[in-house]
Amino acid sequence: MHDNELRESGERDESVQDERGIEMKAEVVCYSGYKGDERPVRFRLSGQDYFVEELLDQWYGPQEVFFKVRANDGNVYILRRRSSVPEGEWSLESFRDMRRDG
Repeated sequence: MHDNELRESGERDESVQDERGIEMKAEVVCYSGYKGDERPVRFRLSGQDYFVEELLDQWYGPQEVFFKVRANDGNVYILRRRSSVPEGEWSLESFRDMRRDG
């Protein structure tokens, strides 16, 4: 999936999947403080690097942690880290193109 194929959300964020309906994996570099991987600082999607400019929100699910971030391209991303697996697999949960949303 290419960057221009990321789905625009309109009024709400949508789950992001590739053309086969499989969730989009992300490579994430985290700030590691007192608790280890505390928050994302940089991530890569489809070969494109993004830097986290602002952590907007963070919440917990039963087996995952979600981070809503604003990246250096001005867009908003929700990244999910599966805490149920030892390697803490990351994926892109949703994307909002802020340039188009106004």
